[in-house]
Amino acid sequence: MAKKKNGVRALKIKKTKKKSAPSRSVPAKKVIARKPEIVKKLELLRPVEKPKRLEKKDKRLFGTADFVVYPTHGVGQITGVEEAEVAGQKLRFFVIAFEKDKMTLRVPIDKAPNAGMRKLASKDEMHVALSTLKGRARIKRTMWSRRAQEYEAKINSGSPISIAEVIRDLHRSAGKPDQSYSERQLYEAALDRLARELAAVERIDQNQATAKLEQMLRAA
Repeated sequence: MAKKKNGVRALKIKKTKKKSAPSRSVPAKKVIARKPEIVKKLELLRPVEKPKRLEKKDKRLFGTADFVVYPTHGVGQITGVEEAEVAGQKLRFFVIAFEKDKMTLRVPIDKAPNAGMRKLASKDEMHVALSTLKGRARIKRTMWSRRAQEYEAKINSGSPISIAEVIRDLHRSAGKPDQSYSERQLYEAALDRLARELAAVERIDQNQATAKLEQMLRAA
């Protein structure tokens, strides 16, 4: 019996929890087995995996003591790395020594590839350059001043194949007219540039490399 409160009988009502209806969910495997079209929908709803971030490559593509080619100066050797402050920013530089020219060049590490600085040519690339020497000269019928500019641009490009083209076109074998002074200068500059890289690639003396190039030109 409920107790009386202020003359009114209070009824005590028990609250009962509603029982949830038993789930009639079918296991995923059975659903997929019964309805294959759901598989496609599930695949579409799956979150796409984000590609993993690539690790940042080391900006220092060259190491100390490496031989490198700088377009306008040819073959040099990295002797170290220096840090200096330029316009309020700290920059790191490759220190490159060009022994024959008795010159030292400092190239910002971050800008070295954009400046055209590269590693020595591979043996395959050098083979293509040497094969170019054996080809037939291709001399354009234009004014010498324009051709001289093109030859100079090829030499300063740093490409061994382009430099070999200059040597091939300006070489004068027996029975051909002598070179002019300006032709001779460009020829010797190209020959010296290619010989220095060939010597570094094959690890021989530069005089030996020059002799090898001249022998190939005579045999062409």
